[in-house]
Amino acid sequence: MNKQAYGCAALATFCLGISPVSQAELAPISDNAMGEVTGQAFMQIENIAGQNYDFTRMTLGMDVETRVNIDDVQVGQIDGGTDFAASDLALGHIARADGETFNGVTYNEGDPIPFEAQRPYIELAEDATGLAGFRLGFQQARGSVSSRTTSFSGAIPGLKLREEVSGTVYDTTLFAGEGETATNYRASYIGIKPAGNEPVSCVSGVNCAPLTNLRSVIVGAEGAAEGDVAFTDGFFIGFQRDENVDWQTLDGANVINAGKGVFINLPTNMTVDLSKLTGPGVDRLRTHQVDMGNNLF
Repeated sequence: MNKQAYGCAALATFCLGISPVSQAELAPISDNAMGEVTGQAFMQIENIAGQNYDFTRMTLGMDVETRVNIDDVQVGQIDGGTDFAASDLALGHIARADGETFNGVTYNEGDPIPFEAQRPYIELAEDATGLAGFRLGFQQARGSVSSRTTSFSGAIPGLKLREEVSGTVYDTTLFAGEGETATNYRASYIGIKPAGNEPVSCVSGVNCAPLTNLRSVIVGAEGAAEGDVAFTDGFFIGFQRDENVDWQTLDGANVINAGKGVFINLPTNMTVDLSKLTGPGVDRLRTHQVDMGNNLF
């Protein structure tokens, strides 16, 4: 047993390029020298006080570039429905042609364009009765999300619709379905947000369209130059035990109200022509090596 342990120790020191026998003297480091040392912890833990909940946020000091394809996702299946249901879900995409640009970078046909995520975090919300919810998110995120979504609980802040004839630009909202009013719970349509608190219903092909017509969304904020996409700190998926959990924005300036169950916050700065959304729909970005266009699968 001792021989095996010694052998492992010897192998480890060899792999590290360290001589098993060394002579060194430990000496204290001065305050001035210590002040010149910089570093970052792998995990940062913050305790954040809220109005109705106390939050604990654990952030990992890592960056990720990825491209992921998932055949089918269903989350929050309860009470005869599903909070989020989508097929052919993809993060990141592939350039369709030479010269395709994303955020100032030029790609050739077939090049992967990754979804970028920095400093992922897990946040817990607690009250007097215990854990009220948790969310998974990124302090910085940017890239494409493609899917065929049939049920969506959450928000897509920043998405605009432009009426081509008048040039008027509208905010968007989610609808429970055709003929239904606005909701952020198990929505299946998206369209023009009613002015004020006016309870306007969804009229398919006029002021709204099925979510399946929104085949790809670019997550991110408005960049410094035209066409650039900046990182957003608002991309997260939350799981709530209670209604109306107010997740704080990472700068602490605002709150995002999430309902019971699954809530996805998908911020974008896209502006889409209303006629395109209500007609043929937003084209799906290429997400597979064999380009299937909008017919996937």
